[in-house]
Amino acid sequence: MEFSLWQLVTDLGIVSILLMIGVIVRAKLKFVQQLFIPSSIIAGLIGLVLGPGGFNVLPFSDQIGSYPEVLIAVVFAALPLLSPKFTLKELVSRVGSMFAYSSILYSLMWALSLIFAYIIIRPIWPDMNPGIGIIMAAGFGGHGTAAVIGETFAQSGWEDAMTLGMTSATIGLVSSIVIGMYFIKRGSQKGEASFLGSYKDIPDEMKTGLIPEEKREASVTETVSTVSIDPFVLQFALVIAITLGGYYVSNLVALLINSSAIPAFSMAFIVGIIVNRILLLTKTDKYFKEQTLDRISGSATDILVVFGIASIQIQVVVEYIWPLVLLFLFGIAYHWFFFKVLAKRFYKKYWFEKGLFSWGWGVGSVAMGIALLRIVDPRSKSRTLDDYGMAYLPQAPIEVLIITFAPIMIIQGQSWLFIALVIAGCALIYVIARKSNLLNTKKMPS
Repeated sequence: MEFSLWQLVTDLGIVSILLMIGVIVRAKLKFVQQLFIPSSIIAGLIGLVLGPGGFNVLPFSDQIGSYPEVLIAVVFAALPLLSPKFTLKELVSRVGSMFAYSSILYSLMWALSLIFAYIIIRPIWPDMNPGIGIIMAAGFGGHGTAAVIGETFAQSGWEDAMTLGMTSATIGLVSSIVIGMYFIKRGSQKGEASFLGSYKDIPDEMKTGLIPEEKREASVTETVSTVSIDPFVLQFALVIAITLGGYYVSNLVALLINSSAIPAFSMAFIVGIIVNRILLLTKTDKYFKEQTLDRISGSATDILVVFGIASIQIQVVVEYIWPLVLLFLFGIAYHWFFFKVLAKRFYKKYWFEKGLFSWGWGVGSVAMGIALLRIVDPRSKSRTLDDYGMAYLPQAPIEVLIITFAPIMIIQGQSWLFIALVIAGCALIYVIARKSNLLNTKKMPS
C-alpha cells in the first residue's frame, strides 16, 4: 500500500498514545520509579510487544523504521543553537579535564569495540559483518546515534544493523541507570561522594516524572507577538528549516562525489553552525530561546526512541544474541574502568560526581547522566553540568566526525585506519591535557 499522510498521522498518533501510557506507568509503578526508566523507553517497549515485531496488533505503517533517520537530523540541527558561548581561556582553564575525559571516553570506545570484534567475535563467527564492532558503541551513544549508524549500514546492504543498534541503545539506557544506582549505593558506603543524598531524599517529581504546581517553571519565553506568529512555531520553523537544509546539502554532496554515504544529520549540524553564526552576527539570536529549542530537540529524541524500539525485529536480535552479549559485557567493563579508575586520575575535584555523570551519558544518554547526578549532587555544587555544557562544544565535532566516518570506513575496508586515527587522536588529547597540567597527577587511594 502506498504511504499516505494519514498513515503518518496514524503512526504519530499511536506513538502519542504510547507515550501517555508510559507517563502513567512511570507515575504509578514503584519499581519503574526506582529504576528511573524514562517514559519513552516504556512506550517503545509496549510498541515492540504490540507492534510488527511482536503481536502486530498496532496498525503501524511499514515506515516506522524510517522515522529515526529523519528525527536524528532534527536533533543535530538544534545542537549548534544550544551551544553555550565561551572563551578559549575559559575552556582550557576550567573544563579542559572534562573535555579530555569525555572525548577520550567517547572516541576510544569506538576504536576498542571494533578491535574487540576483530580479535574476539569474528574468529568465532567468521561471517559476521565487521560493523558489529561499532554497534555497541553506537547504541551506547543513544538511540539517535544508533539510528545514524543503522541507516548508513542499511544503505550498504546490512539491514539488520538498525535493529541491533536500537537494541543496544535500549539495553544501554536501562544499564546506565540500574548499574549507576549500584555505584551510588557503593559510593555512599565508601564515602566517595562529596554531597550525597540518599534515595529516600529524592524529590517525588524525579521519581514519578510529574511536577507539582508549586514547582513548575515556564519552558517557553515569548520573543515575538502572537499577532505575528506563535513563538513556539518560530523556534520550530528554524529547526525544521535547518533540517531541510541539511537534507538538501547532503543530497548535493552525494551528487557531486557520486556517493550516498554522507548522512543528512552531519550536514544538518554544519548548516546549524552556519545559521547560528548568522543569527549572532545579525543579533537576531535573542529571538530564539535555548529552553524552547531544547524542548524541540528533546521531543524529537523521545519520539525517535519510541519508533526505534518499536521497530526492533526480535528474530534478528535472537540471531545475533551471543555476539551482542559479548559486546555488551565488554562495553560495561570499559565504562566501569573509566568511572572507577580513570575518573579520579582526570579530575582534581569531584571525580565521583563527574565520573558518575559520564557513566550515565556514556552508557545511556545525557538525560540518564543528569538523573544520576541529581541524586549525588542535588544542588549542582560540583558544576558538572556547567562544565559539560561548555566542554561539549569542541567535543561535538569529534562525535559527528566519528559517527559519520566510522561506518563509511568500515564499509570501505578501512577499519584499521579508522582505529589508528582514533587512538592517535585520543593519545594527542591526553598528552596535551597532561602537559597543560589539567589532570590529577597526585596518587589517589584505591
